[in-house]
Amino acid sequence: MRVALDAQLTVGTATGIGEYVRGLIDALRRKGVDVAELREPHLDPWRFDRRVLWDQVLLPRRARASGASLLHCASGTMPVATRLPVVVTVHDVAWLAEQVSARPYARYYFAKFSPGRYRRARRVVVDSNFSRDALLNLVGNLDPERVHVIYPGVAADFCELARGTGDGRTILAVGTIERRKNLAVLIRALASLPAARLVAAGPHTPYAAECAAVARSLGVADRVEMPGYITRDALLALYRSCAVVAVPSRYEGFGYAAAQALCAGAPCVVSERSSLPEIAAGDAPIAAADDADAWVAALGAALKSGESAGANGARARAIARFSWDAAAARMASLYDEALG
Repeated sequence: MRVALDAQLTVGTATGIGEYVRGLIDALRRKGVDVAELREPHLDPWRFDRRVLWDQVLLPRRARASGASLLHCASGTMPVATRLPVVVTVHDVAWLAEQVSARPYARYYFAKFSPGRYRRARRVVVDSNFSRDALLNLVGNLDPERVHVIYPGVAADFCELARGTGDGRTILAVGTIERRKNLAVLIRALASLPAARLVAAGPHTPYAAECAAVARSLGVADRVEMPGYITRDALLALYRSCAVVAVPSRYEGFGYAAAQALCAGAPCVVSERSSLPEIAAGDAPIAAADDADAWVAALGAALKSGESAGANGARARAIARFSWDAAAARMASLYDEALG
C-alpha cells in the first residue's frame, strides 16, 4: 500500500497539525506503510489564498503523480476532485463552533465548504470522542460508521524528557495565542500569584495585543512573556523546567499541550471545556474556563507542591494512551478498510 499524505502544514511555523503529521508519518513508516509526503516548501500554508491553491489544485495533482492508491488529507480539508479514495482527519470543528470573528471567506471555506466534502471520504478520523460527537452533531448526513476516533500520539522527545520538580514559578501555556485559547484568564489569575510568571509560547494573532493590554492594566506585564513561535529545543526546555502547564482553552478538539504535559511528567491544569477533561482523564486538575479564582487556586497549588506529575503513574498512563505506534496501527487498518 502506498499512501499519499498531505504534509503541507509541516511547512513554516508548524503548530499542532504539523506536529500530528510529522509524528504520524514516522509511525506509519515504522509499521511498514509506504508514505509519500506531499508538500510545497515555497508555499506559505498560513496565507488563505495559498492554502486554497494547495488544497484544491496542487494537492490532487501531487497525489495523482505519487503513484499512491489512497490520499490521506490530514489537515481537515479535502480537494473537490481527486481520483483517489480519501481518508480525512478532522482535528476539530472550531470553525463551525467557535471562529465567529474570522473573515467571512475563511469562515465559509473552513466551516461550510470543507465539511461539505467529508461525506465523500471513505473514512473520517477525529482526535477525540468529543470531536466525533461535535462533528456528527454539526455536519448532517455523515455516516457515524465511517467516523473513527484515533488519539494523536505524543512525540518521543516529550515522553523521554528528563523532568525534575520544576522551577516553582513558571506557568507555561503553549499554542497559538488566539481568543479560544483564553490566555486572558491566566493573566487575571497572575495578579493573585505574585511569585509566578506566565510564558505563553506560540504564534500571535490580534488577540495577543488584547492580552498584553490586560497585563498592563493589572500591573503584571513584567511577568508575562509572549515570545511567539519558538524552537523545538526551547519548547522542550520550558516543559522540562516549568512549574505547571496551563490549558484554559474554551475549545480544543484534542489539546496537544495537555497531552504533551502529561507525557512529559509536568503538572497540568485544564479547563472544563470541550475535549480537555477527556484528555486529562483524571490525571490533571480542572478549573472552569472563565473563573479566574479557580485558576488561582489550582495553579497556586501546583506552584507550591513542587512535585513531578509522574509520581502517581499519570505519566506512564499518558504515554500508553498517546502512543504513536498504536495510532499508526489503527490508521493503517483504516486505510485497508477505505480501500475495500
